[in-house]
Amino acid sequence: MSSRRTSAKGFVSRSTSIGVIMALVAMLCIGQLASIQLLNGKSTAQAATASRTLPVTISAQRGKILDANGSVLAQSVERYTIVGDPQAAQSFRPTTCTADTKNYCQQIDGKPVGTTGAAAVARLLAPALGMDAMELGAKLSVPGRYAVLKKDVAPEVKRAIDKLGLGGIIYGELSSERLYANGTMIGALLGGVDAEGKGVAGVEQMENKALTGKDGYKVFQQGNGGEEIPGTVTESKDAVNGSDVTLTVDADVDWYLKKVLAEGKDQYQADWALAVVQDVRTGQIVALDDTDQIDAGSDDAKLNVAKVVSQTFEPGSVGKVISISGMLQSGARQLTDKFTVPDHINKNGQVFQDAEDHGAEHWTLAGILEQSSNVGMVMASDNYSSEQRYEFMTKFGLGQSSGLGLPGESSGALSGPQLWDGRTKDTVLFGQGYSVNALQLTNAIATIANKGVRQQQSIIKSVSDANGHVSTPSEPQPTRVVDEQVAAQVSDAMESAADHYQAFAGVDGYRVAAKSGTAEVPGADGKLSSIISDWSGIIPADDPRFVVTVVMKNPHGSFGGLTSGPVFKQIGEFLMQKYEVPTSAPRKNAIAVDW
Repeated sequence: MSSRRTSAKGFVSRSTSIGVIMALVAMLCIGQLASIQLLNGKSTAQAATASRTLPVTISAQRGKILDANGSVLAQSVERYTIVGDPQAAQSFRPTTCTADTKNYCQQIDGKPVGTTGAAAVARLLAPALGMDAMELGAKLSVPGRYAVLKKDVAPEVKRAIDKLGLGGIIYGELSSERLYANGTMIGALLGGVDAEGKGVAGVEQMENKALTGKDGYKVFQQGNGGEEIPGTVTESKDAVNGSDVTLTVDADVDWYLKKVLAEGKDQYQADWALAVVQDVRTGQIVALDDTDQIDAGSDDAKLNVAKVVSQTFEPGSVGKVISISGMLQSGARQLTDKFTVPDHINKNGQVFQDAEDHGAEHWTLAGILEQSSNVGMVMASDNYSSEQRYEFMTKFGLGQSSGLGLPGESSGALSGPQLWDGRTKDTVLFGQGYSVNALQLTNAIATIANKGVRQQQSIIKSVSDANGHVSTPSEPQPTRVVDEQVAAQVSDAMESAADHYQAFAGVDGYRVAAKSGTAEVPGADGKLSSIISDWSGIIPADDPRFVVTVVMKNPHGSFGGLTSGPVFKQIGEFLMQKYEVPTSAPRKNAIAVDW
């Protein structure tokens, strides 16, 4: 009996101890709960809210690049980067479809998914992304919480993924993709953007500041899948999209330009060909392209400069236009001055010769240009000093930037007269001993077409910001290079030069004032083994609208009038038809070319 009492007392004692301990634990729990709810409740709730309240960037769209008629050449479109949470994917269990779960269950073609974890997520996701399920499964089977599954996904694909019930496992990050409309047409000129959407070449780089918008943001509470909880936005700032940049380039003309350049290159088996079309009245570049096949936005476009912008060459006999203009303006010569011109001449120990053998010809200065005589140019230069030669070359824009601001443009090479040797001081008279690019040469001829006034070339027509405000770039004031009378006389002599090639480069119904050129230039062997053939012409000559320059390297046929001239003819015919230019009045009182 005594042992039973002892045992009962022990049981009671242990029970009491346990009860006391449990009571203490309960009191501690109640105290902690009271502390959390009564004392720290506000801060705890704030912490919970803060953990799911995050700022989200609202990306600004990059502005468009448009042609002169408003056709889109480059634009950014809404895209998504699809991202997965591998940790969440690996613990995924598909929801079986029943009458109660039909709005949020997962199945494939009406059948159960058939597996769990990353493999199940991959099976559901693969058809929407157009990817292999095994590849997706591998990307979701790695450690961590972030894995990029696919970039540049269209919005409709993102919406299809949202319907898979994979919130918290798969989500999309808003991005954009830069699209270009016309492939290789002005491809290198347009350039491209890098992975961050920054312009790194061509117009994309030149106008990057205008094209780039300002990102906005929004602060709100997010659900488990990153979605916005309605009514929780606490702060926001709208994104401001980049400005649209409109070029002076007419895509229709440039398309045709590209086409005939490619055909000309093939026909004459040239290494390359390029061309520029300029509006005489405004200085705007209507078209410029070359035979390089570079897609806009491609790696090649980002790494290379458009040949029509970067390529330099000796202009050859086209340079005679500048020399004769300077002679007339300085008073050294008149176009009616008479010369007896042999096919070669020895001056100060230097021999100069014409392209073809001929006897002593009776040519005026206008005839020297019409016949493209190197010997005649040397003979006519007695009263035209080296300083004057250099002065007018620079006034016409040679040896200096076009002012267009295009990345990678070369200014050519024109040294001062103090550096000219005994031969160069005379070869510059007929376009050798210095180099230009096609833009410079075009504007020099456009100066003659524009009655002796040189305009600043332009390729940016306007910039329109996100609010619709349109601005036009400010341009320097035009500068007079030669008198209007001098320009008219030179144009007349150029018209005679163009008539010399009427059968090959003439445009029916329209008068043309032009000059062809052919120059030997160093080839790959470092010797004068390559040929540049060019042609720069004004059309119509009686009421100038356009100057077109065509340049070829190593064409079969060599002479610019027989190779680049026919390409000019095609471009000129297209321009006259497209812009409905009235036909020319008959030519009268041409300056005599011989005596």
